[in-house]
Amino acid sequence: MKEIIENLNDRQKEAVLYNEGPSLVIAGAGSGKTKVLTCKVACLLKLGLAPWSILALTFTNKAAREMKERVAKLVDPRSASRLWMGTFHLLLLRILR
Repeated sequence: MKEIIENLNDRQKEAVLYNEGPSLVIAGAGSGKTKVLTCKVACLLKLGLAPWSILALTFTNKAAREMKERVAKLVDPRSASRLWMGTFHLLLLRILR
């Protein structure tokens, strides 16, 4: 897990390592939100959480695509493919189907 968080600043590390319940990351453009979320998901998977028990929502398709690609590089790509990760719209559509 150390290799996942080594390039994060202190605030980002704090967000990634917080495990006392749900997390909400709110920050300005270019602040590293996507990086924090992908590192958080990768850490949770490395801790043994089931991929299908993790929900990661974004507003844009670009951010969702980047998150999936980044997580797949950090952990087993099969685990990354089983995540509930995407835009609000896509995941709600998936639930409705």
